[in-house]
Amino acid sequence: MPFIAVFASVLLASFKAAANPACAVCTVAVGASLMIARRLGIDDCVVGVWSGAMMAIIGYWMIRFCEKRGWRFPLRGPILMALSVASIGFVYTGEMPYAPAIIGFLYIDSFLLANIIGAGVFIAGMRFYEGMKARNGGHAHFPFEKVLVPVAAVALMSLAVHHGALCRCHEAMELFK
Repeated sequence: MPFIAVFASVLLASFKAAANPACAVCTVAVGASLMIARRLGIDDCVVGVWSGAMMAIIGYWMIRFCEKRGWRFPLRGPILMALSVASIGFVYTGEMPYAPAIIGFLYIDSFLLANIIGAGVFIAGMRFYEGMKARNGGHAHFPFEKVLVPVAAVALMSLAVHHGALCRCHEAMELFK
């Protein structure tokens, strides 16, 4: 694992940084928070919220990649974002069991629901920042505002998931032990 982390760090450091709606600082913040939470033993649903946000960041990167190459097609943004967030399904091919439960009116796995919520909150945070920036004449109110707003939104949602009865990841994992 340390080799992979070092390799990924060297690989990422070799690329030119570009300012875009899903900046590298935001990605590092989400990725680091996810790793720290897992090591501290925080509930999987909270980790799911952060991994959903990470999938949304990757969706923004794919949209930006297509934009730079001039690849335009109908519903490009929603399609690429949906594909990115749907890639969380690969988690279930490994060691994580798919354990659907009734949550509200949905019959869905808690971790999957947390991922969808995290992606939605991150996207809403990005749109909220863009609206704030537009109302301020196209300028941020303070440095790193485009990082703080979506990350703060995801952090608040992870607190709500942790303290609320929204997800039941812990209960689902107990069934498979």
